[in-house]
Amino acid sequence: MHTYHSVFCITPPHMLQEIIRNGTPTQRDLALRTIITSEQMRGQRRVMRSMSAFITKAVSIGNKQRIIYDAKNGSELPGKAVRSEGDPASTDPAVNEAYDGSGVTYDLYSDIYGRNSIDNNGLRLDSTVHFQKGYDNAFWDGKQMVYGDGDEDLPAAERLFNRFTAALDVIGHELTHGVTQYEANLAYWDQSGALNESMSDVFGSLVKQYQRKQTADQADWIIGEGLFTPNVIGVGIRSMKAPGTAYNDPVLGKDPQPAHMKDYVRTVEDNGGVHINSGIPNHAFYVTALELGGNAWEKAGRIWYKTLTDKLQDRSTFQQACDLTVQAASELFGANSLEEQAVKKGWSEVGITAGGDAPSGCLSAVLNVFGLKTSAVK
Repeated sequence: MHTYHSVFCITPPHMLQEIIRNGTPTQRDLALRTIITSEQMRGQRRVMRSMSAFITKAVSIGNKQRIIYDAKNGSELPGKAVRSEGDPASTDPAVNEAYDGSGVTYDLYSDIYGRNSIDNNGLRLDSTVHFQKGYDNAFWDGKQMVYGDGDEDLPAAERLFNRFTAALDVIGHELTHGVTQYEANLAYWDQSGALNESMSDVFGSLVKQYQRKQTADQADWIIGEGLFTPNVIGVGIRSMKAPGTAYNDPVLGKDPQPAHMKDYVRTVEDNGGVHINSGIPNHAFYVTALELGGNAWEKAGRIWYKTLTDKLQDRSTFQQACDLTVQAASELFGANSLEEQAVKKGWSEVGITAGGDAPSGCLSAVLNVFGLKTSAVK
């Protein structure tokens, strides 16, 4: 298995860059330090991958096992173990949120999709809370979850982010990066990277809906609900229902996500816009789920899960994801079924037609110049 990008952060870099441009001196400093720390972690992970034969592997157990660690505002991982599987609740809300959130994520994958933890082999779910001080992010580092506390040490008027364990969909999102790592291993750039982010948003939202027992029409389809403080004009970091509308704030800027291929953003920033263009496949899933009704994890979720685990390849494009989800719907529910038609409508609403020509992304366009192509569909 090869991994292109092992540290996956929930706060998009374009948001942190806006804070550096628009924030107070303290806000700018925290955002800059968050970017630097995240990049350092990515560099460390690249070194660890090159030494993978000499590094202890993450622990697989066989049933649900969780350990929560406390970094005590330091950078050393995993930190001190403070709660293990079956232990009583802590007095620390971040510890309990990390414990409960990883448990709900495990339950969705186990109960609905028959998956045995992140790696489908009983991987123990390790999480570290209180990472550094003023760290405005959360990430999956290839082996475990890590959460910052947001801006809780800033004066109330300057706080932008709450602690990152407070958002259940963030926990589900980041742990799903682990599932993708063990399955399609979508390369973290251009359209495959946006699909990587989208899969995490899809299942992060489904984790929240599953925990709340919400139907598709009852769900808010917001990623990062509760992450912003009241100082921010916004409801979350992304909206699957209406990409581009999650926030519009003087400090954070405006949500840049498109909801249609006609607005696809071609950029070299953010690995070809992986956190931006993910709005397109996100909205395709939302439309599909609304068309099917009921609990989104039952039908739309099964189709996307089968596509992620059985069909997508590392460099799959949006067009390939469209065709493969249609194929998965046909295999699960029958050719020309209502489910298959709903998937086709979902992708059609974002400007992608099943069996059509692939709208190329930034990397694809560059590869075409040199006569190269991305990987074919499974």
